[in-house]
Amino acid sequence: MGAQTDIIMKFKQIGIVGAGNMGSMMGFAFSELGLDVSIWDAKSANVDNFMKQVDQAEGLTGTITGYHDISKFTASLGQNGGRKVFLFSITHGAPADEVLEKIKPELRKGDIILDGGNEHYRNTERRQKECSDIGVDWIGMGVSGGYQSARHGPSMSPGGNAAALKEVMPLLELYAAKDPKSGAPCVSNIGPGGSGHFVKMVHNGIEVGMLSALCEAWAFLNSGLGLDYDQIGEIFAQWNEHGELHTNFLVRIASEICKTRKPTDGKPAGQEGGHVLDEVLDKVVQDDDGSEGTPTWSIMESATRHVSCPTLAAGFYLRVASGNREERLRIADTFSVLEPKPIQDIKDRGQIIEDLRKAVYCAFLASYYQGLELIARASSDEGWNINLSECVRIWRAGCIIQSEFIADLLEPLLKENKTLTNIKLDSSVGRELQCSYSALKEIVSRGIAADHYLPALTATLEYVKYTTGKMLPTKFMEAQMDYFGAHSYNKPGVPGEDPGPVAKGPHHFEWKPA
Repeated sequence: MGAQTDIIMKFKQIGIVGAGNMGSMMGFAFSELGLDVSIWDAKSANVDNFMKQVDQAEGLTGTITGYHDISKFTASLGQNGGRKVFLFSITHGAPADEVLEKIKPELRKGDIILDGGNEHYRNTERRQKECSDIGVDWIGMGVSGGYQSARHGPSMSPGGNAAALKEVMPLLELYAAKDPKSGAPCVSNIGPGGSGHFVKMVHNGIEVGMLSALCEAWAFLNSGLGLDYDQIGEIFAQWNEHGELHTNFLVRIASEICKTRKPTDGKPAGQEGGHVLDEVLDKVVQDDDGSEGTPTWSIMESATRHVSCPTLAAGFYLRVASGNREERLRIADTFSVLEPKPIQDIKDRGQIIEDLRKAVYCAFLASYYQGLELIARASSDEGWNINLSECVRIWRAGCIIQSEFIADLLEPLLKENKTLTNIKLDSSVGRELQCSYSALKEIVSRGIAADHYLPALTATLEYVKYTTGKMLPTKFMEAQMDYFGAHSYNKPGVPGEDPGPVAKGPHHFEWKPA
């Protein structure tokens, strides 16, 4: 407790911008640690609602004070000339700029702003430059795990000025989730500039790939194998207990979601309400309405930086299509595409469920590979020197993509090669994909034959195939591009060309004179 007391005495106060789900939970957490918390929100009602919760809370060590006036909020910090420390938990884009503009006149040299929103890393770098001009440090800090983790300790990926990060890291380590195996805090100095927000952006891209694979598996079990929600929940619980999907956050909550029923409203035992899941519409709107930018940015970055991320992209595009349900329903009336049907000719139900488990694991693993390779490429391009093993380490607890088996597989490997741009080059990693390939192929084949929705699983199957293929059909594509565009090509078996660098070849054939 001595070290914790020293840290709390050093900082004393923190100002939280945003009293929504995340900001309010952070307020409780920092108060429990012993800091005095000031909190402000552009919507006064959010502050009022939060303060009502504070009045009923127990176990708060530090004080919590809500403010409607942003000037009074800012003035409440940095008492006796001390450093002001802010934690932003607001929507990405313009809101952060607007708040910065409002508090800027009252900032002074040495103040630190931790931006805990899901912000685009280029916006972060722009604000870092703006703040450095007045001696203030803006740290772009990814915060993962949702509002539950914000309350009890999230996974965090801060990036920015090294000296400022060194100052604030002890406080973040105190707040962060702790790895149950090692006890280590799930936070790390990711690197300079916008690196911290970039890592969180990719984390969310990985999350989308994993979410898609799991919802596809749920539907396969439900409409394909005819299992009810409680049976599926039990299967997910077993997956989370044993094998490659053990201690996996998404699999664990999948089991809970399948088993959760509506309140009984005083009904006697045996007359429980229906499943909550039956009241959830198939419409993910966070990408379509712009409230969740990180998956979109992940796919854009993968294209711009030429990193193949098809599992992430397939999951993302499924969400986008789901969001515009009105159009889907109108189109469905004019199409004769069949709905998913029961899987036929099942000789061993246990085996097909095991194949599905391996297929989901393969898609989860591919999501990790694709995301980490994107981080490695960006780190090289931007000069961030991100340690990939640290990314995996801080994802061990307090975040959505935590998966113990995958972390145990990848973290030791990446300690040896911190910036590996193709993780599949490692033989142990390659074996994991190879061992799951047959099961993945079996599930995709059966699912497609029965008209099931399998975008992420199918994309993963193709990803494994074409990233390990010795001769792809793209030789024909290259010939066509040379035909109509004189793009030129490399020749097979020619030293310096095969395999050769990623560069245009020296050969052109005049297929048809202009």
